[in-house]
Amino acid sequence: MVQRLRAYQGKLVPFSVEFNPPRDTAAEARLWRTVRQFECMHPAFVSMTYGAGGSTRDRTVRVTGQLAQETTLLPVAHLTAVEHSVAELRSLVGAYADSGIHNILVLRGDPPGDPLGPWRKHVDGVDYAEDLVRIVRDLGDFHVGVASFPQGHHRSKDLESDTAFLAAKLRAGAEYSITQMFFDVEHYLRLRDRIAAFDPVEGAKPIIPELMPITSLRTVTRAEELCGRPLPASVLDRLRRAAGSGAEPDNAAVREVGIEIATELGQRLIDEGAPCLHFITLNFAKATGEVLTNLGYGVDTALSA
Repeated sequence: MVQRLRAYQGKLVPFSVEFNPPRDTAAEARLWRTVRQFECMHPAFVSMTYGAGGSTRDRTVRVTGQLAQETTLLPVAHLTAVEHSVAELRSLVGAYADSGIHNILVLRGDPPGDPLGPWRKHVDGVDYAEDLVRIVRDLGDFHVGVASFPQGHHRSKDLESDTAFLAAKLRAGAEYSITQMFFDVEHYLRLRDRIAAFDPVEGAKPIIPELMPITSLRTVTRAEELCGRPLPASVLDRLRRAAGSGAEPDNAAVREVGIEIATELGQRLIDEGAPCLHFITLNFAKATGEVLTNLGYGVDTALSA
């Protein structure tokens, strides 16, 4: 996957998108409509987040395999250590390999139901993403990515220890990282500086910034969950002003401002030399397509919501 980013020939940096596993048949149909829309835009890769446990997990593995087998897209499968033994993790990696998937994004993951709750590893599992990186790399010819945190992971005691954890994951064999979503480019730039100063070799590996266009006030809460931090006051103020003071928010105006903010972030990241722009889509194509068009990617924005 890193080789694909380096070989990209476009005038701008490459972009990629993230999907969520569908929870039912109707959601799966919607996902596939979105997949086909993005397929026409030619992202560098697409990632599928991981639904742990039961039918959601099984659907995640199946749909990610279909992305590899039935589309022209390059899928990156997410894998978390949550509620899994080492034997189960090995089996899941094998299932991805059987589907032709050799790119895996490794995350320790958060406790189900309460992302901020105490972490408890499976009795036969692993404690850290660094351990999971080694498991995946030992199982075959896989390209592994990890998460990075521009403002530090909420479980890290400080930015210095967070940087050390990232370096350990990269040294274990990860080839790149994708950041937690953020709304202040300075946080991304400082992360890049920290890891380069801590370990120049590992710091040279790509750090891919993650963005999400906000399309309504309801998605603000979702954005803050994914950021792990409150949105900057300047961003919230712009969105609230757009919403107006009426009984009902002006959703069209909020959406317009959300697209503007994502466009501004994307342009600054391009200017600062980010290796790729990674978009959280929530399984919709239109908003991301509009941001890409604003940035000059020339994608088709005649898209459904």
